[in-house]
Amino acid sequence: MTAPTAAPAEAQDTHAHIDPAAQLVAAEKTVPVQTRSERPHSYDPADFGAPTGREVNWKHTPVAQLAGLMADEPGDDFAVSIDLDDVEAFLVPDEVDAYGEFFRPEDLPSALAWKHARRGLHVRIPQDDEIDAPIVLRIDGTDAGKRAFGQILIEAMPNSRATVVLDHHGAAQYAQNVEVIARDGSRLTVVTVQRWADDAVHASSHQARVDRDASLTHFVVSFGGGVVRVNPNVELAGAGSEARLYGLSYADAGQHLESQVYLHHKGPHTVGDVLYKGALQGQNAHSVWIGDVLIGPDATGTDSYEANRNLVLTEGARADSIPNLEIETGDILGAGHASATGRFDDEQLFYLQARGITEEEARRLVVLGFLSDIVQRLGVPSLEKELLAAIELELQAVNA
Repeated sequence: MTAPTAAPAEAQDTHAHIDPAAQLVAAEKTVPVQTRSERPHSYDPADFGAPTGREVNWKHTPVAQLAGLMADEPGDDFAVSIDLDDVEAFLVPDEVDAYGEFFRPEDLPSALAWKHARRGLHVRIPQDDEIDAPIVLRIDGTDAGKRAFGQILIEAMPNSRATVVLDHHGAAQYAQNVEVIARDGSRLTVVTVQRWADDAVHASSHQARVDRDASLTHFVVSFGGGVVRVNPNVELAGAGSEARLYGLSYADAGQHLESQVYLHHKGPHTVGDVLYKGALQGQNAHSVWIGDVLIGPDATGTDSYEANRNLVLTEGARADSIPNLEIETGDILGAGHASATGRFDDEQLFYLQARGITEEEARRLVVLGFLSDIVQRLGVPSLEKELLAAIELELQAVNA
């Protein structure tokens, strides 16, 4: 276990950062954490105070709505069911020691999930195996008034290839940890889809390590839920490792959809690409994207870029977008970040309408083109079809 520790006072100003993380208390002094990498980690929930909403990593989140996932009490094992039909061939016996090779909780719901969730959902792709069909875990919430804790370990053994999909439905208060290990030479895709009911609350921490010459493609797709907070943390640990982190969200009235992304280039000659896109419609529709990229001192030859794009479709919707980039070596191929939030491009609408397309259809085409860019990267035709249909339904609601 790694408990929070305070940074020395003389080191407080050595790594200034545009988005300082949480705060730690030590020797009657409040010491600001300078970077995402310096946030406290612990397996013990007692080491995390209950967030107030003033902390940097919580200030954009409706903390009160997550209160059910902040109490140190066991969850209800029947509040969430998981269909394992597609994954039985890849499940390995319960190996408690296998968990935590890389995963370290960095907030209270994650620490509580670590403490209270049952171990045993360990999906392992055998060495040298190439699995063409997606491995799908359908996760269903049974009651919005009940809470549950989940722990999933996804492990791609050396030189294997597979796609694992976590597909969430129903309603529950669900705190979830997902640990991902992509071992040497593996090619792993992990897709988490949130299609919860409007009264569901979901806080999920995804932490992944990518080893030498391995690649991880990670998708966060959020279409439903009252509060959905899925935070991916990826470390490019091995030389030549790659990570592509993609996200798609569509927030309706009253929904809060959030992702805080952390990409750590640790090994040399690593490649990172982060692209999240979101659409918002309806009163108090809210999306949050915070992207942190750290290029460490040994990550020479790194090539990295992150971007977030948001399309606000109606009045009353709000998108918060905060990209951060920290570079600790000058020997890189390239690094950059970008963020943009706006409404429809009037020129695009005019161009389409001038060719006889109605305004309603023009808007549909613009939004569909904007979001389908992410959908088409999935590489799972059946899921791509479902998500494009879901976008069409959302567009029907805004045009109604």
